[in-house]
Amino acid sequence: MERKLLLLGLLQMQEMHGYQLNEMIDAHLSTSIDFKKPTIYKLLGQMRDVGWLEQREEEAGNRPPRRVYSITPAGRDAFKALLRESLAAYKPTDFIDHISLAFLDHLSPAETVPLLENRKAQIQALLHRVQSYDPHQGSMQLMVEHQIRHLEMEITWLEEVIERVVTKGIGMPGGTHHDRNE
Repeated sequence: MERKLLLLGLLQMQEMHGYQLNEMIDAHLSTSIDFKKPTIYKLLGQMRDVGWLEQREEEAGNRPPRRVYSITPAGRDAFKALLRESLAAYKPTDFIDHISLAFLDHLSPAETVPLLENRKAQIQALLHRVQSYDPHQGSMQLMVEHQIRHLEMEITWLEEVIERVVTKGIGMPGGTHHDRNE
């Protein structure tokens, strides 16, 4: 649903071909959404097939013709329905990369701290990248600001975890559970 919402929203601003959509997402939103080019083309085709988009071919020099998509009135209605549904619902963020934190007490603090510091540095680099974006038009800026806030909180939280590992030698209060092989 969210990916269709994004594509329809971008096409409300202007008609575009698939490559343009991919480039716009990659240049402005890639730090907050993982959206592969094949998925973009697949969804464009699906939305065209149900009447949300119209497609025309456009010649560009000696290049093969490209498909340019524009939103239809049915697509505008679908966009608003998806927007309302998405705004009214809460879907927890998938923190799959945090599973390793459940087991960090199986490593020594000397090994754990540098690994967590490396993670923190990666998040800081991503935060700097997102903060360097030019401001987006209208409410699209809220998506960028949300990601900035999330990254800032992630850094703060990781600093707290690192401090716990350093001062208590553990990931969880109450003791360590190091591997018996250590």
